[in-house]
Amino acid sequence: MRLTVFWQRMAEYFGPGYADTFARDHVMSELGGRTVNEALDSGWDAKDVWQVVCSVMDVPREKR
Repeated sequence: MRLTVFWQRMAEYFGPGYADTFARDHVMSELGGRTVNEALDSGWDAKDVWQVVCSVMDVPREKR
């Protein structure tokens, strides 16, 4: 998954303003105690990060 697609999906689900806040501030144990931004910066694949976000935040299947 390209980062542009990842950020589009984040904005579609959370809204453009909250997607950035969520990615910056929400620490998830499933990402090794990292935020979305930290996980991406440390080399996690965007698709894997999106799957974690979907699981943790109960994103409906049709939005995944």
